[in-house]
Amino acid sequence: MASAAMADASSQVLIVGAGFSGTMVAANLARLNVTSRLVEAAPVAGPGRAYGTADPDHLLNVPAAGMSAWPGDPDAFQRYWHEHGDGSAPFAPRRLYGEYLRGILAEACASGRVRVAGGQAVSAAKAAGEWQVQVDGGHVLSARHLVLATGNEPSAAPGWAAELGDRFVADPWSRQAGAALAQLAGRRDDVLIIGTGLTMIDLALSLQAAGFAGRTIAVSRRGLLPRPHDAFAPAPVALADLPAGDLMALWRWIRHRSGTTGWRAAVDCLRPHTQTLWQALDDTAKRRFLRHARPHWDVRRHRIAPAVAGRLAEAIRAGRLEVQAGRIVDARREDRMVAVRIHRRGEAAAVEWRRYSRIFNCTGPLGSIRDTRDPLLSDLLGSGTIAADNLGIAISVDACARVRGHDDLWAVGPLSRGEFWEMTAVPDIRVQAAAVAERIASQLALG
Repeated sequence: MASAAMADASSQVLIVGAGFSGTMVAANLARLNVTSRLVEAAPVAGPGRAYGTADPDHLLNVPAAGMSAWPGDPDAFQRYWHEHGDGSAPFAPRRLYGEYLRGILAEACASGRVRVAGGQAVSAAKAAGEWQVQVDGGHVLSARHLVLATGNEPSAAPGWAAELGDRFVADPWSRQAGAALAQLAGRRDDVLIIGTGLTMIDLALSLQAAGFAGRTIAVSRRGLLPRPHDAFAPAPVALADLPAGDLMALWRWIRHRSGTTGWRAAVDCLRPHTQTLWQALDDTAKRRFLRHARPHWDVRRHRIAPAVAGRLAEAIRAGRLEVQAGRIVDARREDRMVAVRIHRRGEAAAVEWRRYSRIFNCTGPLGSIRDTRDPLLSDLLGSGTIAADNLGIAISVDACARVRGHDDLWAVGPLSRGEFWEMTAVPDIRVQAAAVAERIASQLALG
């Protein structure tokens, strides 16, 4: 770590990560007349991984009417959608949302209160009352407050993937994945996707758009697909009427409620209370939820646009997409192909070897913060500056998103999901980003 004397000119706040979480903390700080600097390793700041796609087939999973980045202006993105696209359609392309975020960041930078620094933050430590953050290349940035907003990391590759070389694509949003899609154009070989969630759906659509002519096999432990959005009559419920603190009682309540209002209304009526319900559970109940109930909750909570669901159903009917419940037992490289054995759920033994031209890892975000490959997070964990939460899934923070043990270190977005659980989607993160900005501004005002 370089000394404070070598540090660059100080900002009031340094934010590492310029996806939705970091961008909106910076934009909210700018509105509060607080200066900040964003550090982003990606070539473009603003959209992050979630909204950086250029594929027009990748649609938002939330209707445009619910995607404002500003909690105090709920129609902001809807207006943008009308001005810059087909505002009559309920679900906008994710790339357009990325443009919306870049516009918000550009406005914040134009105010003179936000600057963007390119590069990968690799380490951080406190010196002389300020956070000193080293960026690759030896450059050091300093600030009174440090906000960690690095977002989701892709899950770790399974052990058997080590010998597969470029036949295994560990990150579906990487340059390697883009090159693989281009190489698959016109090919009729089978492709294997590990995971059957939202990322798998994006990749399946991208394969179609790239002209892939073969079959796509998607496999996960339960073989569950995200459910589509559909119209329903809202049925709100008061927190006092929910069995908070009892996971099994809550699960039974949801099942009963689904039978009377429909499952969409039953799931959505919990949205205002999800974080409170999560925090009321003890760690044993939370682990039980993650192990057994989470897959069933996720496919109902995180839905897909009806148009996407229709394309998915058509691909399955046409035999271009096959969804399996099972797990990979073994895999090996065979010339330019990969041979894989899958143990299907409910069957006594693994099926025969089957050959694929590529395997894509779409198992979702990294499940354990201790397995992070982010150099800054690894450094902070190694030094004891931050710690994993009790579940091991994210950073230990308090109810205000402050990293425990610090009053000037914050973790926002998915990095705080152990405390809040529902902190991966825009409707949740926008509220957190605004609240963190207000708390930082208040602390700075107090000196």
